[in-house]
Amino acid sequence: MSNEPETQSHAHSHEHGHDHIPAPAPAQSQSHAHAHAHAHAHAHAHLHTHGASGNLLTAFLLNLAFTGIEIAGGLWTNSVAILSDALHDAGDSLTLGLALYLQRVSARNADARFTYGYRRFSSLGALVSGVLLSVGVGYMGWQAVHRLGNPEPVHASGMMALAVVGVLFNGFAAWKLRHSHSLNEKVAGWHLVEDTLGWIAVLIGSGIMAMWDVPIVDPLLSLGISLFILWNVIRNLRQVAMVFLQRAPTGFDVEEFEKKLCDLPGVLNAHHTQTWTVDGEYHVLSTHLVLKPSSTREEVVEAKRQVHRLLREQDFEHITVEVELEGEDCSADECGDGASAGKPDAK
Repeated sequence: MSNEPETQSHAHSHEHGHDHIPAPAPAQSQSHAHAHAHAHAHAHAHLHTHGASGNLLTAFLLNLAFTGIEIAGGLWTNSVAILSDALHDAGDSLTLGLALYLQRVSARNADARFTYGYRRFSSLGALVSGVLLSVGVGYMGWQAVHRLGNPEPVHASGMMALAVVGVLFNGFAAWKLRHSHSLNEKVAGWHLVEDTLGWIAVLIGSGIMAMWDVPIVDPLLSLGISLFILWNVIRNLRQVAMVFLQRAPTGFDVEEFEKKLCDLPGVLNAHHTQTWTVDGEYHVLSTHLVLKPSSTREEVVEAKRQVHRLLREQDFEHITVEVELEGEDCSADECGDGASAGKPDAK
């Protein structure tokens, strides 16, 4: 080790999406490739966030406009049920407005306060929207159960006309969010799916009740839709909770990844791999590699390059690789005395 102090000192450098170590021509071209990929990822994220904001804005404006129509329709049909749903839609408009605001905040670049960026604000929007939607759906379901025992007459013809308008407005807004990627968009989309299905139920129910005197149809349809929406909202909220709990990205196997690292040329051991998702779409990973004591500076850079290669197509945006030479103590406290860090895995 007497003739390798320079190699060892460079081995501890961190890599955040590109190499900080000056390198020969192949490594320099790789640094350019990493810079290109990093810039491409940011550009892709910016375009995606812009599209998400546009979709949420459309949904927000449509929902707000229909709330006004619904208030007028409720007064026209003298329907307390429709006026109550207008209040529910007004709450949805506020929720969509909040989701839109937080989605736009999530597009801000990283700074000294939020070094990973603001993307998790989008997940916060999904959390708030999901909780509010669960409360709203639970209330509608409770109202439906109450009406099962005491069905009330409805204004069928006026409700049918308003239901057609409701399906068109809410259906188009839900269609705009049909290919949502962010959890924020998905939960907001379920708000609109709930409203669309609710108006389809009103349309079917009012049609049935226009021909037959069976007012119980309305609460039965409402209860079924409430249960369907609640199930899907809870499923999305579970994904949001996993984001905030920093669970590994869905479908990413840490143990399998470390096995692949150990198969890389010159890598004796891989350990202390940590990964989590920022917002369900873009991920963070750090890992420690143990290389042979005789590893050259070029071999260190190449090992890092191979780690990036393995993660290139998996939306990992922040990658940190720490390199140790066999026999060195691991710098991470979680690795204990570091003795195990220098022991090669059996290949």
